[in-house]
Amino acid sequence: MRAATRPPYARCLERMKRTFQCRGTDIGSTPIAMECSQPRALPHLKRLGPPCRLLSTSSASYAAAIGSAPISVAPHHLASRRREEPMRLRKRGGRLRALAVAIVTAAGLLQLVAPTAQAAVACSVNYTVASEWDSGFVADVTIKNEGDPISGWTLTWTFPNGQQVTNLWNGSYTQSGAKVTVLAADHNRNIGTGGTANFGFQGMRGATNGKPTDFAVNGTSCAGAAKPTIVATPEALTVKQGGTAKFGVTLASQPPAAVTVAVARSSGSTDLTASPASLTFTTSNWNTPQNVTVSSAANGGDLVTAVFSATATGYTAASVTAKELSATTSPFEEAFLTQYNKIKDPASGYFRKFGDLLVPYHSVETLMVEAPDHGHQTTSEAFSYYLWLEASYGKITGNWAPFKSAWASMEKFIIPAKADQPTNDKYNASKPATYAPEHPAMTGYPSQLDTSIAVGSDPIAAELKTAYGTDDIYGMHWLLDVDNTLGFGRCGDGTTAPSYINTYQRGSSESVWETIPQPSCDTFKHGGPNGYLDLFTKDNSYAKQWKYTNAPDADARAVQVALLASQWATAQGKQAEIAPEVAKAAKMGDYLRYAMFDKYFKKIGNCVGPVACPAGTGKDSDHYLMSWYYAWGGATDTSAGWAWRIGDGASHQGYQNPLAAYALAKVPALKPKSATGQQDWAKSMDRQLEVLQWLQSADGGIAGGVTNSWEGHYGTPPAGTPTFYGMFFDAHPVWRDPPSNRWFGFQVWQLERTASLYQMTGDARAKKILDKWVPWALANTTVGANGAFQIPSDLAWTGAPDTWNPGSPGANANLRVSVLNHSQDVGVAASFAKTLLNYAAKSGNVPARTTGEGLLTALLAHQDAKGIATPETRTDYNRFDDSTTPRPVKARTSRRAGPARCPTVTRSARTRRSCRCGRTSRPTRTGRRCSHT
Repeated sequence: MRAATRPPYARCLERMKRTFQCRGTDIGSTPIAMECSQPRALPHLKRLGPPCRLLSTSSASYAAAIGSAPISVAPHHLASRRREEPMRLRKRGGRLRALAVAIVTAAGLLQLVAPTAQAAVACSVNYTVASEWDSGFVADVTIKNEGDPISGWTLTWTFPNGQQVTNLWNGSYTQSGAKVTVLAADHNRNIGTGGTANFGFQGMRGATNGKPTDFAVNGTSCAGAAKPTIVATPEALTVKQGGTAKFGVTLASQPPAAVTVAVARSSGSTDLTASPASLTFTTSNWNTPQNVTVSSAANGGDLVTAVFSATATGYTAASVTAKELSATTSPFEEAFLTQYNKIKDPASGYFRKFGDLLVPYHSVETLMVEAPDHGHQTTSEAFSYYLWLEASYGKITGNWAPFKSAWASMEKFIIPAKADQPTNDKYNASKPATYAPEHPAMTGYPSQLDTSIAVGSDPIAAELKTAYGTDDIYGMHWLLDVDNTLGFGRCGDGTTAPSYINTYQRGSSESVWETIPQPSCDTFKHGGPNGYLDLFTKDNSYAKQWKYTNAPDADARAVQVALLASQWATAQGKQAEIAPEVAKAAKMGDYLRYAMFDKYFKKIGNCVGPVACPAGTGKDSDHYLMSWYYAWGGATDTSAGWAWRIGDGASHQGYQNPLAAYALAKVPALKPKSATGQQDWAKSMDRQLEVLQWLQSADGGIAGGVTNSWEGHYGTPPAGTPTFYGMFFDAHPVWRDPPSNRWFGFQVWQLERTASLYQMTGDARAKKILDKWVPWALANTTVGANGAFQIPSDLAWTGAPDTWNPGSPGANANLRVSVLNHSQDVGVAASFAKTLLNYAAKSGNVPARTTGEGLLTALLAHQDAKGIATPETRTDYNRFDDSTTPRPVKARTSRRAGPARCPTVTRSARTRRSCRCGRTSRPTRTGRRCSHT
């Protein structure tokens, strides 16, 4: 007799019982409730893996719920992730699906406050079931204000079939029987005339999942409530003159009977036509896209636009705007615009809209295990690629408004405002921060703050204040909780979205599977008595504080994009349109110099021993490389009188951006305002190209990096460790689990910038590096027909470079690299293609151009409705049930053996993807983010 099937998430309950002394009912086919007596359970719950979700907290216990049915979502990435284990590619029919259950936290129950009475309330409500399964569903609700401005709203409805809300975001709720009451969150409580407010929820259902019909806002019934909707995607498309393009049509919800949808041009030029003229949807095919073909007349003339509407009786119509392209538009430009329209289509889910601004999600799906541990978080990396997306759009179309909007979003949501960093005026540049050693194992944390260790002085704070008239930092924080899924809100308010968060803080052995999400503004309203602070640093007492961490690669990429945008707009005679954004990029680059300094501003070179290594003065603490981060923070109490800043002594080859350095040193429009910013970036450009030459192996690949602080505590490196201007070679800087330079993505991520510098300037040093790297990379790459391609994935390194001699560089004969395996990583392939094409454009190298174009053509063979995707098997998900006890240091670089202990999850990646975890331990710094296009 066959054994009974084990419930798919039984392990979640077992681990909670075993690890956190949790008690609850046995797992069955319905959700279960648990209470955990361990007060430290909260920070670790996210490591239990899906579908464990924290629903509420109190001072004594935590309650978690386990949903028995997985939510199926299309696994589409806006940002990429690095693989944790080698992937195995499969051919699969249909869309690959992910098991996605969000980890949700909330502190206590929200108090319901009666809203202010409104005059002339008029409203409509769009209620859409986004996904459903046998026992549950996810719904999106949009309120549209059809009357006077609303300041504070409460929405009510009655479920017709006994449904139950289990969790809700962008608001708070209560349910009594079938009656549901939703109260606005702070960020969406005001709805102007014609404006909308949106929230979503997950619920339980029975055999029927009918829609509510009695929506009311502030007691006033809403017209148009529960009106079903037609969905057309993408909402905008481009079609070459004489060519065709397609959009898909579905219904948002299952109809009770067959529905005929009419498709017709509602406005615009008759040069554009659509067929077929009608589509029929039934109770079984309502959510299967049916294609409509838009055709352009081959008659030349001006480029035209038309709007096509899909309508049906009793349904909210959908519309698609079609724009003609010149018949001479290149195939790759046309392909870009096709992908652009998919990415910007609201139905694709790459962005969340706040007012008129968009915030990119790190990925469309929510299940993610990498630097962000939830897909609806986002990173400064994602913002920098959003900026690049809009710059490329401006280049092709001449429309720079989306580029300006992207910078405005970046400035509003991920560059902390004055209110988010309120005590920078208390910063003492002569004593930037208090020393705390990093540790190679997580068991070394919390790390003791040590005021006896001398730290150097900050030589750029004063000139930055003089240049910009402020004490505040103009740089991106690296990580946002876009939907406030974790419930921290802004400075502990619990509701504001997006909210600044952080993770990695416990040394080079801390992988994404062990990180503890925490609020960037720690007011002790979440976590323990001292918030989250005493998990990471040991002190006699703790103060409420704000703290942010910058990822230099993202800010440098923003500068790089501003350079490209400035060149493209200038060629169109439109540079003045984006001059304010270019100036802000120069300002960002000025502050980015903090990434060039040793963490505690100690002297660069032979810095061994925290006591023996001298404190720096002037610029002798400046290594002029792009390190892993810089960070800053201070007291939330404006009368408390302190703030701090740190740099970083560890620099990874993958973070170097000599193109951004060139822009800030050589391009007048990007000249920093500070007294020494331009000359610092000129020296940085030289130093970055030097370090890349020093790290280049005999085979061609670029080795790891360099550090001024061995193991993060100014330790003693192994005898014979080669040096670069007195700093020590590190084969895998910043993190060890997995080895940080094993991933091929870091090769193309960095060399794309070097190749662009070479293409733009003809720099002989960049050419020399590329002349050696490109043949090695091509020899390990294959491109076939019908979308077939293989690129390097994991790398193995042996040996070390020769100690750097600027006058007579060594040949690095003992530094070797081999390719362990290959992949079809979309993001890495895209960056690889750009590297090859930039190199080929300047050098004329035919194999590089052929392979670069071949990779782009192969990627385009993997298109679907949301973007470009290839499948992978996520064997690294066996770590969802890792022990909560940190693994020994000796095991940190070994591959986990034995069979997978959780179901293998197959995912597909979008415009950028990776699957690798990473970390670092700086007082507020991140793990790595990953591959990019």
